[in-house]
Amino acid sequence: MIVSGVVTAHAEGSMPKKSRYLFIASMDVDADKERLFNEVYDTEHVPNLLKVPGVHAVTRMEGEPFAMSIGGAEKQVTHEGPRHSALYEIDGPEVLVSREWAKAVEAGRWPTEVRPFTRNRRHALYRLR
Repeated sequence: MIVSGVVTAHAEGSMPKKSRYLFIASMDVDADKERLFNEVYDTEHVPNLLKVPGVHAVTRMEGEPFAMSIGGAEKQVTHEGPRHSALYEIDGPEVLVSREWAKAVEAGRWPTEVRPFTRNRRHALYRLR
């Protein structure tokens, strides 16, 4: 179920899915550009990508430290890697090289006012089982 943009697990233990692949884009952004980054990502970048055929949902996330119990002890875990991530639910790898995707990622203020201030960019594709 997706509630307010947050994906939650079903009682059966699996996430709802509309497609067969998850694409994850992760990055850091300069601190003085964070407000602009979030505004453009939410109001332009995500809506543009949701118009691409084969893109079904986008969920944005920010990494943070946490504690967890494992092996009978509580472990403190620091967040490693890029702070910002977006999870895209897509039909398949072909979506990422489509003409529509290429146009959407270059639309609006993203390529000129935001992308130059991002770093530590990572991309990953997962096939759902």
